[in-house]
Amino acid sequence: MIKIKTALISVYDKSGILELAQKLFDNNIEIISSGGTSKYLKENNIKVTEVENYTGFSEIFDGRVKTLHPKIHAGILARGEKDSEELKKMGAKKIDLVVVNLYPFEQTVANPDVTLPEAIEQIDIGGPSMLRSAA
Repeated sequence: MIKIKTALISVYDKSGILELAQKLFDNNIEIISSGGTSKYLKENNIKVTEVENYTGFSEIFDGRVKTLHPKIHAGILARGEKDSEELKKMGAKKIDLVVVNLYPFEQTVANPDVTLPEAIEQIDIGGPSMLRSAA
């Protein structure tokens, strides 16, 4: 069984995330989190490492780019001991658990009043990228 030491949490829909994060925290699992998720967890007294503090790279384009970073994806894709030395060289750590859900694109475009710019903002790039890396 895999020992979970580090979890990445980045969710649009925060339903149930507080309870999960509390369980992770109670089990001494480091939580790396992004943007609104990080803020929400901190407001509820869950200690997190913000993605930008972990990567050393601030969010850009109004938060559209935050988890698309080599330290994030290398940590997710790392194969345990086999890649530990390379992770260490880049100052990254293995991410054992990824908790992600996606922007509600389908729900957004189902609204006949949605504008094209509003619809475009609901095309999730980071979420599917993390999901694919985790898979």
